[in-house]
Parts: sequence; C-alpha cells; structure tokens
Amino acid sequence: MMADLHFYFDPICPFAWMTSKWVRQVAKQQSYAVEWRFISLRMVNAGVDYASHFPPGYEKSHSAGLGLLRVAAAVRQSAGPAEVAAFYEAVGEAIFERSPTEQGSALDEPRGLAAAALGGTSADVGLADAVDSTDYDALIQAETDEALALTGRDVGTPILHFEPPSGTALFGPVISRLPAPAEALELWEHVVALSRFPGFAELKRSLREVPQLPALGVDPGQVGGQEDWQQGHRRQAES
Repeated sequence: MMADLHFYFDPICPFAWMTSKWVRQVAKQQSYAVEWRFISLRMVNAGVDYASHFPPGYEKSHSAGLGLLRVAAAVRQSAGPAEVAAFYEAVGEAIFERSPTEQGSALDEPRGLAAAALGGTSADVGLADAVDSTDYDALIQAETDEALALTGRDVGTPILHFEPPSGTALFGPVISRLPAPAEALELWEHVVALSRFPGFAELKRSLREVPQLPALGVDPGQVGGQEDWQQGHRRQAES
C-alpha cells in the first residue's frame, strides 16, 4: 500500500512525538496511511561539539535515540513497517507521557525501554539487543540523509514528506499542544495546502511553548512556558 505520508522521527524528540500524536489522530479519522521513517539527531550532529553547542544532557539523549532507532530498524526488518508504528508509540508513551523522573530513568536504560516497548508489538523482544549494534547504522544514516535531502539541512525533527514520492517535505509542523479532533483536521488541511504550493519554503518563530507532555512538567490542559529555540535546541543562556 502506497503511503500518504512519510514521517521521519527520532524517538527522543518531544516535538516529533507531539506531532506524531496529531498525525495519528488525523490518520484515524481519514484512514491516512503513514510510513514511519528514521532520522537520527545523533547522526545529524555527528561533527558537533555537544559541550559547546547544546545544553547538558543532549548527547546522552541523542545517543539513546540512535539506539532506539536501531531497534526500530530491526523491527521493520523482522516484523514489517506496521510494527515500527507500534514500537514508536510505545517508546513515546514511556518517555513523554510519564513524570520527569520516570522519563530520565527510561533514557538511562534504552535497552530496557526497548524491550518493554517490543512487548506491545509482534516483534521478538530479543531485538532490544540491537540498541548497541551498528548493523543498522547504514540504513539509519541513509534515511537521515534522505530526509535532509528533501528539506535542506537547517532543520530539526520531525520531517514530514507529504504525498510521496513527488510531494513536498517540510520540517514540522512543530506544535506544543494536541488539537481537538476537529481542530486536528483543520490544521492538517492547512499544512497539506502549504505543502502543495511548490514555492512555499518557511513559516517560523523561535519562541516555543514547552510541549504539553507530563515528562516535561506540563499536564494535559496546561500551557507550557515559552522558550527561545535556535537551530533545533533551546537557546543557551548568555554567559
């Protein structure tokens, strides 16, 4: 079945997770076919000095994300692309829909997190060992390069490729709140309309609300405080 959307994700990105929740919401209402593909923030930033370019903890989380993508690649190979969706959903729930303390402990043990997530799929739980395997890195790098070739490199996650293979790919939309079902469809129609205009390149603001996720201290119904983001991460405080 031809996918209506290619969704490139890194499982440790909270904005990718929030956008994925919206996309799943739309897919359920419109029988929309989504293919979940990989983009590794660790690979994107392979040549970057994390200590000087990112806030503390980013290298650890990006490395955990790469490990989880390795497992997702093993799942795709052994059980098919539909199980990648189930695996990503289970991982996202474990990382982002819990308290900050539970989120931290989950990322401390990516193999255990992967094994628990695999329990909700038809894939072998033993695939969690792929966390430390480099066997899937060439595939993940290829899909990372594929995503960035579609959008250009000055972007973050997620990347959405609408109506592939000939449709336009965009970074985002970056959203901090999950829309109500009717609003989700309205937002979807607007974003798809933008993607269909070949001359459209960018709408952006660097101020972002903290996503409406318990792991980030924002419960459903609350609105997160605003932060200034630059080049895909929180702006570092001036020294």
